[in-house]
Amino acid sequence: MKTHHYAGPVCLWLFVTAGLASVALGDEPFRPKPGEFPPIAEAKSCRGELVFVDHVNRRGSLRLHVDGHFREGRLHHFAMLPYGMIRYRGAPAALRDIPIGTVLYGRFYLPPDPKTSAVPNVTRKDVTAPPENHAILLEDGPSLCLREGKAWQLKEVIVSGEKGQLVASLNREQGGEGLGGEHELTIDGSTRIWRGRELLGLGDLIEEGTWPRDGARQLTDEKVQLGLTWHPRYLYQQFHVADLWLDEAAMNNAAARQRGRHVRHIQLRWMPARVDEVQHENFGPAIITATLFSGMDESLYADFKPDTGAQMAAAEDTLRTWWPDHDGMDGRLISVEKSEEEPAAGSSGIRVRFRVPLALEGFRPGRIVRIRPHSWPRVKPPVEELIRSLEDRWPSPDIFEN
Repeated sequence: MKTHHYAGPVCLWLFVTAGLASVALGDEPFRPKPGEFPPIAEAKSCRGELVFVDHVNRRGSLRLHVDGHFREGRLHHFAMLPYGMIRYRGAPAALRDIPIGTVLYGRFYLPPDPKTSAVPNVTRKDVTAPPENHAILLEDGPSLCLREGKAWQLKEVIVSGEKGQLVASLNREQGGEGLGGEHELTIDGSTRIWRGRELLGLGDLIEEGTWPRDGARQLTDEKVQLGLTWHPRYLYQQFHVADLWLDEAAMNNAAARQRGRHVRHIQLRWMPARVDEVQHENFGPAIITATLFSGMDESLYADFKPDTGAQMAAAEDTLRTWWPDHDGMDGRLISVEKSEEEPAAGSSGIRVRFRVPLALEGFRPGRIVRIRPHSWPRVKPPVEELIRSLEDRWPSPDIFEN
């Protein structure tokens, strides 16, 4: 595919207010500095199908779509940056929420620190496996369309037995991100069709007469959202429809269900943040200033209130912790401030000041922590998500093919 670099302010909904603009960059890919939020203008955009997920370490593999490249290429192994954001069905998500085969859109940088990269460092020049493999954003088609205020327009449906095709178009300016123009997309009995709160199949729309039993029917540019997945002719930009949302209510319901899953996930594993500053007091106590990461549901940020109890635990760049409910440090939120300036990519713009009775080693500036307001459950995450030894801190990237 054609890759582009985009500039624009970043907030929870990402790059919306200023739009997307191409910028000319040098030949050398950009490498973020550890402990800093990078400029989004330096990110490289790619599109591909999700083919492997290691949700514990927030990494996986994409089969990239490359315009004009009609042969099998190398998989694009990626890792999420600690402040990297994931969106699915128009709501925040974790990698574990996204089915294998889903067409995703991502923005990537070089590894901030190649020595601790959770995936292999790519040094060769290969359009199907670029060296930029650390994602600040990963989202599916509906999330991208909703973020941009776009929708697919259905023009025709063609049914033959238990299979069919949709002719659909998406208005996207030349050089824009994602798919654009008119496409013929396959549908069959596996396609989930959502209407309001109903889950339908191809046969249901045929039986009620909405779609023909056999043959073609012109449609009046119905606006829908499409979740696309793998097609045997993916190299030629052909796709299969995994999910079709026929109306806004159906898409809103899908987003609400995904949002609920996300809220539970974060409440049980705590809000990730980056330590900005540590003010040591006498004999151990300290005030930790940390920036909460972006991409979370607004209700989660609202739970961070001044003069309330909280707990902080050290984490790794994968966001894994050791035993947070046991070795996390209880303390008190002194202040919660929202910056008036547009935050950098990955930053929510919300800074908290947290007083702890003892500053742990993992609370140093630039390090990653997870924070739990006392109103959230105090539980231990699943054992496979915990770091149990120093040797287990960075599971080897050797599981990926170089």
